[in-house]
Amino acid sequence: MYFIANWKMFGGLKSLNSLHKVKKFFNSFKKNKSIKIVYCPPNTLIRPMTKILKDSHIEVGAQNCHAHKTYGPFTGSVNSSMLKNVGAKYVIIGHSENRQNGESDKLINLKIKSALKAGLKVIFCIGETSQQKRKKITKQVLNKQIKIGLEKINDKNKVLIAYEPVWSIGSGLIPKSNELLDTIDYIKKKIKRIKVLYGGSVNPKNIAELNLVNNIDGFLIGGASQDPKKFIDIIKKTYI
Repeated sequence: MYFIANWKMFGGLKSLNSLHKVKKFFNSFKKNKSIKIVYCPPNTLIRPMTKILKDSHIEVGAQNCHAHKTYGPFTGSVNSSMLKNVGAKYVIIGHSENRQNGESDKLINLKIKSALKAGLKVIFCIGETSQQKRKKITKQVLNKQIKIGLEKINDKNKVLIAYEPVWSIGSGLIPKSNELLDTIDYIKKKIKRIKVLYGGSVNPKNIAELNLVNNIDGFLIGGASQDPKKFIDIIKKTYI
């Protein structure tokens, strides 16, 4: 089971003190359990976070990257190689917040290729809007995002898919269990032998309901991952 902590635009150096609680918990909890924790902080915290977590088996990732593979005149941007250089092992690509800011499926495809070439594992986000859900075209939307996003990518074993319904993110709403089961089955049939995570308003209160869906391979957790108690509760309740 994967537990990906997406800190979004949160955290300063003092925020890293919260990691000690998670480290202590993880070191005692992971015995006899197949569990992977990955923190994806802002780029400013990647290096200091890797230093704190170096002896914990908790890994660090980034939240996005530029598609350009080498250095270039892209002020304010960071590419995959630069992220790898400061300790990142994963990168989130295609998050709906970035799609809403103009990232196309084609650009996402280029970013995934760049990240894989740099040696990063990819957390590839897909999901439908509330309008698309109402129109009952969720599967068509996901099919397009997957088809273009993973076009001409052979090493899909280094890609995790995070199904994140756009209407769920930050809303407190989650899909019905039968709908989520069906959607994740659809994704797994489209891409064989791939891990599919769920993301969107994951918290300690709804994790029991999400656990009823037995084809989920983990969770991409936003706001709740910023609080070590909530993050630990989510992990504990996944194994109850």
